[in-house]
This record gives sequence, structure tokens and C-alpha cells, in this order.
Amino acid sequence: MRKSIHVLALGTALAALGLPAFAAEPTRVAAVIKGLDNPFFQYMRQGIDAKAGELGAEVNIQAASGMGDSTGQADRLSAVAMQDYGCYLVNPISVSNLVQALVPVAQKKAPIVNIDSVVDPVQAEAAGITINTYIGTDNVAAGILAGEEMLRLLPNGGKVALIAGVVGDVGSNARIKGFEQAVQGKLEVVQMVSADWDREKALTAADTILRAHPDLAGFFAANDVMALGVQRAVMAAGSEAKVIGLDGITDALQSVAAGELAATVSQYPWVVGAMGLEACVAAASGKTLPAKVDAPVQLITKANAATAIQNFPQPAEAYPDPFRDLLQQ
Repeated sequence: MRKSIHVLALGTALAALGLPAFAAEPTRVAAVIKGLDNPFFQYMRQGIDAKAGELGAEVNIQAASGMGDSTGQADRLSAVAMQDYGCYLVNPISVSNLVQALVPVAQKKAPIVNIDSVVDPVQAEAAGITINTYIGTDNVAAGILAGEEMLRLLPNGGKVALIAGVVGDVGSNARIKGFEQAVQGKLEVVQMVSADWDREKALTAADTILRAHPDLAGFFAANDVMALGVQRAVMAAGSEAKVIGLDGITDALQSVAAGELAATVSQYPWVVGAMGLEACVAAASGKTLPAKVDAPVQLITKANAATAIQNFPQPAEAYPDPFRDLLQQ
């Protein structure tokens, strides 16, 4: 899409001479994201759409049918990979499910922006794929924030259980790793169960764990959807176990404000999507992107839940954005 930049420069020069100017061609972006059955990815889509409108880009957003639709997501990418887009924005379901579909994108040297969940770098390199930038939450750091809050809630120690997402999911593993790193030697992790990012599965798992460990003091769930399921099980059992989630979706923020969920570590999918679109526009115009950018995160407790709700889906405070800076150069 360097052509767009040349056209824009020509148009500016013609206007300075008082001659008719040509309109710049908009950057065309193909975005392939996870399933919109999860609110997190609905907000990501909103961020992509909002930033595309602001920057005058054309975006075609394709979403998987659900969180487990790895093959369908790859098929959607394969379809748009054969079309003429200036940049490809990808949010893979697994580290490998989009690798083969990205090969034709790499062969035509279109920029690739990877958001939220990583494309495995080893597999990408082996397939001849260059990822121009990765934008997402530092999931280990987010898990550490959750663990530190659990330690504050349980100053005298206690038993905790972990509810992970899909087995093998890199983001889930990193969040669990961060939490365990924070509480190691201070809290006793009695069990970890994978609930596939599903609320009902998390509820069932939590109910089983509480029956086995009625003295359980806390749960950490790797996303808010599962945390809300866990909280239902805790309330139904009459337990006082503290439940911490991660994502910062509306239902979770409201639950924290109501004094139900103890906390959530809020990441901002709206920002991840918006930054991804900015990165695509910058890359398509020939800008060199930073290899990795961490999206903002914030611990939300009852003390600041009202502010978080008021500012949702954007952060309450300003955040650094290197792609915005690139576009202003």
C-alpha cells in the first residue's frame, strides 16, 4: 500500500499549487479474530472498527464461530489471504492454527500484525512468515497482579484453586504461571482444572473442588467468564472463598462493584484491537513497527470498579501508544 502514501504526497503537492488533488486510497485491512461468542472479542472488534473509522481505513473483520473453531478460523483467513489487502491483522485461537493460512500472505509480502494470542514464532519462521509486530497483554504480569491481590486478601495464607482455559492455550498458561509465581510459598494451590473458557464448565469444576476442599480460601480463574461461573458456585455453596478473574468484561466489573467477585485484572481488548488497526495502517504505509508492544492492564477492586465501569471499554487513564506516535510522524 505504499501507493497510497505516494498518492497522498502528490495530492498535497497539487493542492499547494492550487491544482485539483487526488484522494488518497484508504488502507485495506483484513482482520481475523476469535469467536464473538466471548464479550472480550466483541470489544476487540469495536476497537478495530472505531480506529478504522478514525483513520479512514477499510477493514474486513472475520471471526471464528466460537472459541474452539480453530479450523473454521483458518479457513476464513485462507479466504481473505487470496484477496488484495494492505495488511493482515490476526488473533489466532491457538499458536499454530493460522500458520499455514498465513503462508500466502507472507509470500506476497503483506504486513502481518499479530494481536492478543501469539502465532508460534518457531513455526512461523519455519514457514517463512514474518510477523511485523505483536500486541497483547503480558499475561504473566497480569497473573502476577492477580496473585498479589489474592495475597492481600488472604494475609494469613490458605488454600486456593486455579481454573485454566483451554488445555495448551498460551495465554491461559501464562496467566496461571504468573499467579503461581506470585503466591508460591505463601498460598497452597490444591488443584488446577481446565474449563475451556466456559462459564458452566467453570461452575461445575468449582462445585466439585469446593466439595473436596470446603475450607478453600480462593479461586483464580484465567478469564472473567469462568470467574463468574466460579462465583456462582461459591455463592451456592455458602463459601467465603475469594474469586479473582482476568479480562475486565462488563459483567465482571459489575460483579466486583457489587462485592461479589473480589477483583479482576482488567485488560483492554478495545485498545488491543485499536492498536492493531493503527499498526496495520502504519505498516502498510512503510513504517517499521516495534517487535512487541504490551497493552495496558489494571487491577480492578471494589474501590475503583465504578471508575472502570464509567470508562469502559477504554482504560481510565492515558496509556502509551507507539503506533499512534508513528502515524503522527
